[in-house]
Amino acid sequence: MKYALSHPEIRAAVVKLCAGFPGAYWRDLDQTQAYPVDFVAALTREGYLSALVPEEYGGSGLPLSAAAAILEEVHRSGGNAAACHAQMYTMGTLLRHGSDAQKHAWLPSIAEGALRLQAFGVTEPTSGTDTTALRTTARLDGEQYIVNGQKLWTSRAEQSDLMILLCRTTPADQVARKTEGLSVLLVDMRDVKGKSLTIRPVRTMMNHATTEVFFDNMPVPAANLIGEAGRGFRYILSGMNAERILIAAECIGDAKWFIETATKYAGERVVFGRPIGQNQGVQFPIAKAYAQMRAAELMLAEAIRLYEAGENPGEEANMAKMLAADASWAAAEACLQTHGGFGFAAEYDVERKFRETRLYQVAPISTNLILSYIAEHVLGLPRSY
Repeated sequence: MKYALSHPEIRAAVVKLCAGFPGAYWRDLDQTQAYPVDFVAALTREGYLSALVPEEYGGSGLPLSAAAAILEEVHRSGGNAAACHAQMYTMGTLLRHGSDAQKHAWLPSIAEGALRLQAFGVTEPTSGTDTTALRTTARLDGEQYIVNGQKLWTSRAEQSDLMILLCRTTPADQVARKTEGLSVLLVDMRDVKGKSLTIRPVRTMMNHATTEVFFDNMPVPAANLIGEAGRGFRYILSGMNAERILIAAECIGDAKWFIETATKYAGERVVFGRPIGQNQGVQFPIAKAYAQMRAAELMLAEAIRLYEAGENPGEEANMAKMLAADASWAAAEACLQTHGGFGFAAEYDVERKFRETRLYQVAPISTNLILSYIAEHVLGLPRSY
């Protein structure tokens, strides 16, 4: 199968690593909703989770295309990088907007695996994707902030040491624009778990290690403020293109897994004396899914090219995520249909991957919001929300 992105040596190494974590490994975790501790440890040990950290802080200093290749191959190999992918894009907030002192204090430990920066506290039960309406507050009290509020869908909070937290430091009725008055804090959760920070797991249709978190007068050192107070919304937005691109790469990996799995099964499964893959009714959905995947892959390559050139490819990153998510879902449908009843049997891994890839129609941003972005910011149509 062709590749629109390079880094063949990295891809081969990731495939070799993933071979040690076959379908049975992921099925067992799925049954118990358990975190893939050994898999994440292996990725950390080989330096893949610190791929984007500059070499001066102990990372590999690789470009975004390398990170995309890593995540794509994890998913193409039948695994799920959602257990750890946030470390790649959440640390971008610290890299781009943190002070030198903050970067020297935290990044080396993150790069070596001594600390995990996996949790991203943004979404809330009442605001959803309307980020500017969030209600979590941080009040400056001397040399520390006092945080109160709640976050939902804060994945990997139980497995993380650090959290990037977006909260309101200036009341909404005291700012000229609703995007103002939001700030980003780096929370060391080790100090507050079980005290002023409560974490409650949320069971979902796939094994995603997501939670809701509650802050009850949680203290955070003022020195952990990333960037300037009140400018946090911009800081979060600046990392979203990278997030969209990396999630798109995972979807491409999923699509390739589904297409390869469906193609292999269709060529081997014999019904009425002939391989079912000889029937156009089976062929065409797989072929169409392949075409969708290739088109999405090329859009992803363009988004990465622009990003690595220092541009701000909001249009391309959003379209890459949407097209890749649609491609993976089309491939999932084709794969499940090709397998028929066997597609629902856990031992084939199709139903697990089917559930996992469905998430990307909704997260980290829904298809509808991407369409709204394109309508308003690309086509110039009136704002709809």
